[in-house]
Amino acid sequence: MATRQMKMPVKENSDQEAEEVFSQSKRPERGRYLLQVDRQTKGSYTTAEAAQGAAMFIKKKYPIVHVSVYDSVDNSSTLVEVPAAS
Repeated sequence: MATRQMKMPVKENSDQEAEEVFSQSKRPERGRYLLQVDRQTKGSYTTAEAAQGAAMFIKKKYPIVHVSVYDSVDNSSTLVEVPAAS
């Protein structure tokens, strides 16, 4: 019986492939402020204002969930509450 040689297709380098894919072994860089919804981290931000803005948006849309901003440098957490309507 004759053996067959398999040839693999040649991959071309494109801009889309150059983008790095993150997996469990290599995680993306984190910002200082982490947005947490029901104690699960959903995103990271470099400024407190950006994290507070995203947290307030989620809290206004879903007022029943527990939303907080965690400062990874100071190890402190700030609970986000919707302001009471007058």
